[in-house]
Amino acid sequence: MAWVIVPAAGRGSRFGGELPKQYLDLLGRPVLEHTLRALLAHPAVSGAMVVLAANDPRWPGWRELENKPVLTCLGGAERADSVLAGLRALPASVPAEGWVLVHDAARPCVKSLDLSRLFAALKTDPVGALLAAPVRDTLKRAGDDGRVEATVPRGSMWRALTPQAFRRDSLLRALESAERAGVIATDEAMAIERLGLKPLLVEGSEDNLKITTPADLAVAESILRRMGDGRA
Repeated sequence: MAWVIVPAAGRGSRFGGELPKQYLDLLGRPVLEHTLRALLAHPAVSGAMVVLAANDPRWPGWRELENKPVLTCLGGAERADSVLAGLRALPASVPAEGWVLVHDAARPCVKSLDLSRLFAALKTDPVGALLAAPVRDTLKRAGDDGRVEATVPRGSMWRALTPQAFRRDSLLRALESAERAGVIATDEAMAIERLGLKPLLVEGSEDNLKITTPADLAVAESILRRMGDGRA
């Protein structure tokens, strides 16, 4: 069993508008509700720690979803700050060696089958793992003039998704180390990599998109309609 941290303190400035993207309406519910229910419905997830901005007026006040506890704490300026706050706020019952998942608030389409694959990988991997998708498009590196400088081989390239799962004490140590060094870790795996460790890549569904633009919201709606009540 594992707890999941959901950083939800961001403003989603790239999306535009006044409403943070985690609170946008998606099929009659906030994006964040879809995300939390998808995570908490999995039998291996014990509860969720949602990391909020200070004085968030839109938080619905959930204390339980899918018959599992939902706790909250205050986040920071960067994602890594919020995840660190979430780790520190987890219940004392979560052991230092316990697995903790971190999942983007704006990824409402994560599938139960992908979560099961991630948990299966954690049974045998000492470091931790993350959902990821192989890069299928041809990659180009641009020069300062905006022209193609080179074609980048894609054979070993993956797109990092979430959840990303690491042991509580390892992730805490990794994020604190990055903070002391003035390094902004853009995801949890990056912080773990700084310790010289190599997280395992677990292939996940391309449908596990992160809502960043208005077009993404429409795609997420289509995916959820197709999935119906099941997320396998």
